[in-house]
This record gives sequence, structure tokens and C-alpha cells, in this order.
Amino acid sequence: MAGPLRFRRSNETWTRERVREQLLSPLASSFGARLEDPWFEVGDDRYDAARLEMDNGDFALFCFRPGRAYWMGNTETPEPLWRTDKETFEEAPHAVSRWAQRELTARVELTDPWLADFEYVTWFFLPVFCSKDGRDTTRRFFAEDAAGFPDATREEGLAFYESLLSTGVLDAHRYTMASKLGTSAGYDVGRMRATMAEFNVAGLLADAGLDFVPEVEQESGHALDFAVDGDLVEVTRPEPPARRSGADHPVAAVRETGGAKRSDQLAKHPDSALFIDCTSFRDDEWAAVRGEQPGVGHEPTVVFRARPDGHVEGYLHGALPFDLGGAIEWV
Repeated sequence: MAGPLRFRRSNETWTRERVREQLLSPLASSFGARLEDPWFEVGDDRYDAARLEMDNGDFALFCFRPGRAYWMGNTETPEPLWRTDKETFEEAPHAVSRWAQRELTARVELTDPWLADFEYVTWFFLPVFCSKDGRDTTRRFFAEDAAGFPDATREEGLAFYESLLSTGVLDAHRYTMASKLGTSAGYDVGRMRATMAEFNVAGLLADAGLDFVPEVEQESGHALDFAVDGDLVEVTRPEPPARRSGADHPVAAVRETGGAKRSDQLAKHPDSALFIDCTSFRDDEWAAVRGEQPGVGHEPTVVFRARPDGHVEGYLHGALPFDLGGAIEWV
């Protein structure tokens, strides 16, 4: 399964003729392809650049100078580039990275202007919005599921994450966080909602002024979702009862989902804080959870629900090792 978009870096010398023979020709044979001028200049006059457009909607970007070239695309990689190193937008030279991101953003502006209106969301998720796996599923998730809010418009859902991402708090972890959303072979709305739960918790930690690192590998073989000043945090998100095959009541859904974590990651890391995100619950479903405030057999546990306007409320079992301040309205 393909991952988020990255550059392939070639340390060989390329010419227009070689591009046509070794890159365009095999793609034309497989999909039908044409070589076109880029929409933007690279910004480093040592580089020549081109777009490769396939009849099936795939594309690739290629820029090259003597002794160095960069390829990025959501299509089949031609054989001459198979054994090349990969680089993220942050690792590639600034001029090359900026050029590619301008090209990709312009594509989003043409195909999905409603999405491009949200500048930071578009920028942050570019590695998956234009990837081989995620280009359809990720856009569909934001369009049809409002990024996980059950009773919101797509614009309200996008505005919520635009507000979070525009702070820059996740910029350094862009590939780690974005790739979780966009590397599924199919449209798995439950998994995507669970991914956005991690963004929701990141927002809480940021609002509380806490320093954190996502996706922290442990010697147990588990990767917990966050480390907050050395304290571990695991995040989970129950599916709303209407979508569950077993627990058909919101309280049971919380207990079942929390229990699954207790017997897995938390069994190996019992001092971790558990955050259960009920953002997928409708008002009546959350009211039932809020009223009963069920525990899940682990402390500390935070059970919360976010709204598109940024308001978050929840309850706590046990004592957190860090202070969330006013990030949550405790009920």
C-alpha cells in the first residue's frame, strides 16, 4: 500500500530527452501520458521542470539539474527511479518543495475549491490529499462526514481543524499525523474519525499550553499516541451506537472501547492517561454518557466531546499527571 506523497531523489543527470525516453514512455504505454510544462517555476534557475499527466487522472512532477532530480507523483514510479531515496517536503530543498506544493495546491483549487478555501487544512494534508491511496477517501471524509462531526456542515468541520492547524502546533509532525488519515486502501470512516480524535487531543494539549510529541514508540512494541513531558497518552474514539454491531447504547460504547484499550496498550503501559473522544456522538448520545459518566476500569481517563465551534466538555476519572487548564469544560 502506498503512503503519503514524498519526493524520490535521483543523483543522476537528467535531460528532456531522457525524461521522454525513461519516464514518459513507460507511463504512456501503461496509462496514456503526456509531458507538459509546469504551472509554476521552481524558484531555483538551475532546475528544469515538467508535469506528467496520465489519462487515468494520475500525475507526476519532475524537476532536474545536473547531478540531481526530484520526482513526485501518485502514479506508477518508472523503473529508473525505483532505487532512489525518499524525502518529505521538509527534507527536500526549499525551492523544490515550495514549487511542488504550489503545483499540488493549484490542483486542489481546480478540483475542490471548497477544500482549498481552508488554506491550512489543504497545506497540512497535501501529502495525502494528492496521494495514490488518499486522494479520493480523504477528500470524501471532509466533504461527506464533516471530518467526524455528526451534525455539522463540511465547512464547520473544516473550520474547526483550520483553527487548530493554523496555530502551527503540529507543523513539525505533519507527515506523522497526516499520513494516519490517508493511507487506507478504502473508505474507512471509523478509522478516519479515530485519526481525527488524535487531532482533537492535540488541540486540547496545545490549548493547555503543554509540550507534546505524537506517536511515541515504546520498547513494548506499542506506539502510544502522545508523550506529554514524559507522561504517555493513548487516544480512542467510540463509534456512535448506530454504527456499532455490539454496543447499541452510548454508555456501553464508551465502556467497550475503553476496555479494548485497557487490555491492549494500557496493559503494557498502565500509568498512561486514556482519552476517549465522543465527538462522533449526537447530542442525545452524549447526554446519556455525560449523565452517567461511566468509567472503563482505568485511571486516569478523560471522556470528552468536541463541537465544531471549538467548545469541548468532558469528565475525568482519576488524576491527570498534567493540567489541562481551561481546555475542557468539566461536567
